[in-house]
Parts: sequence; structure tokens; C-alpha cells
Amino acid sequence: MFWSSLLAFAALANAAPQSVPIKGPGDNSLVRFGCSQVVIERLDPLVNPGSNPSAHLHQNAFNASIPSTDVSELASCTTCSFSEDFSNYWTANMWFKARNGTFKRVPQVPNRFLEGSQGGVTVYYVSPHKNAVTAFKPGFRMLVGDSMRREPKEGMKYQSCFRCYTGPNFQGDIYGPCLDPRVDTEGLPPGPCLGGIRTNIHFPTCWDGVNLDSPNHQDHVAYPVEGPSTFASTGTCPSSHPVKIPQVMLEIVWDTTAFNDPEDWPEDGSQPLYLSMGDNTGYGQHADYVFGWKGDALQRLMDGACFGDTCTGVLKQDFSEANKCSVANTVDEETEGWLEQIPGDGSGA
Repeated sequence: MFWSSLLAFAALANAAPQSVPIKGPGDNSLVRFGCSQVVIERLDPLVNPGSNPSAHLHQNAFNASIPSTDVSELASCTTCSFSEDFSNYWTANMWFKARNGTFKRVPQVPNRFLEGSQGGVTVYYVSPHKNAVTAFKPGFRMLVGDSMRREPKEGMKYQSCFRCYTGPNFQGDIYGPCLDPRVDTEGLPPGPCLGGIRTNIHFPTCWDGVNLDSPNHQDHVAYPVEGPSTFASTGTCPSSHPVKIPQVMLEIVWDTTAFNDPEDWPEDGSQPLYLSMGDNTGYGQHADYVFGWKGDALQRLMDGACFGDTCTGVLKQDFSEANKCSVANTVDEETEGWLEQIPGDGSGA
């Protein structure tokens, strides 16, 4: 996104483009950094712990299960540019269905200002001001979205969206995420996107203050009483979930430009893009999060008036080092090239 759209929390709709990141006034924190892609396989340690394979394909879910403990003490490396962040962030993959019925995975590319990363996700943590949010605790995890949803849901338009870039080099990226009706849709874009597509997923910003997880991985967290927050706003927490937590948002950039030829699209005009659970609506978009920052590093970021990754007191690493972090695939199936079906046959479970 254009960095000016990150500057003033109350003025996102009036943001104008900027070529370089700058710090806005006040003691708010808006942390932005990249985590390279490490694996693409059918594992889901939150929803299907212990299952190998799980129902559908994800990126960066690199183990069949994750203990409910301080994962920063278990990990030996991270693909994130903050080297004290050993959290897990995973999302579904995107696929293109050709006219002949075969599928090919849509590649991911680095987000702007994150040259050197290898696809993966761009991660945001937001706090409106110092001492405003409580960082997550070791063992905390949550899930946002519903992989089985295929219809729009009232009042949830800011939970996730797709941005249809109008040309190369992120053209059309002017306003904050999910705020520009010209290029943002809750479902998958209805036509070719000349510069590719960006996914935005907003996690809830309120916690019950007690439970680090819940049976459906959602009930211990909640959106503000006003509904899902727009980007860089955290809203008013309900009495059932009174503790304000950092706003976590994920961005994924998909290079769909190789699939823009209308001759390759289905003859009936149907949507050729699918998420890996067999969803060609986009409403089933979802993401998983397992907290894994070292010590109090995240709390220091949230209280330190940080902007982008220009933060002091927290260790960083170049992508040249982050990209050395690797994990072997454990699911023996093909995920690349033209395939007869999406791995797992597109199950939404």
C-alpha cells in the first residue's frame, strides 16, 4: 500500500501517494515487515492438528501441530525480517482454473518496499498510541474467517478484501486497504487485474483476557462493538472481550498477470480464480496466527512509536539471512505446474 495511507489513523480515506515511508505525528505504532514463504503444503496445525495431510493447501503452515507453549523457545530460525518474531502466519493459496479444466497455483511476489523477500506475507501490527494495547501471551493463537463461507456477510466487509491492481508496480494502490470501492472487493475480483491482486486480512482486536485459545480458535477474541475495524483503527472492545490487543493484518500479493488472457478463461465467463479450499468466490478467505515473539519484543514495538520496520531495541535481519531459514516439506504430493485438481480436491473444510 502507499505509505501515506498509513500516516493518520483518522484520515486514511484522504491519503495521497508517497514513494518512501515516513513517520506520522504522535506516539502510535504501525509496524510493517515481511516474512518470506517457507513451505506450500497441506498442513493446518490449528484446525487440523496432527493431520498429514490436512484438508486444503496453505503457505507457511510448516508443521502438523504446534505445542501450546512459547514457540519462540522451540524455533531455530525465522523468515521474518524481525529476527525476534517466530510467530506462525499462514493463509490459503490461490489457483487459476484454465479453460481445459486444469489448475495452476498463482505465484506470490514481494510486496512494495520489501525487495528481497520470497513471496510470503507482509505483516502489520498496529497500536493507536503508547500503552493502548496488550501484546499477546506465549501460547496465544487465533483464526479469522470461515473457509466454508461462499456468500457475503453483513457488516464484515473490513475483515478481508482483495485489491485489483490496475497496472504494473502496484498501480491503483492509493487508499487504505478495503477502503477503495474502485479496486477493493470482499470477494475475488470479477475480471482480470492488470497488475495482480493483493489480499488483506484483518484479525480481531479484542481479547477476553483469559483464554489463549478456544475450541473454534475464534471465541476468545472479538471485533469491536462497531464491527471489524478499518485499517489502523481499533474500535471499542465489548465487555465480554475487554482487553485491546494489537491489530494484526496480513497482506499477500498474487501475480495473476500470466492468467489475464480472456482466451484462457472459462467460456461461460465464470470466475477462474480459486482459493485452495475450492472457493471461487473469495468469501472463504481465512488466516491463522500463532504468537511467537521473543520475550516482550512485541510490547516494546507497540509502545515505542514504531513505523514500518524503523524501530529501535528489537533485532532485525536482512532477507539474505531470513531466506536461509528452511523447512522440509512433509506432504508427498505435487503442488506445482498444471494439475488435474487442486491438492485435496478443493475441500473447504
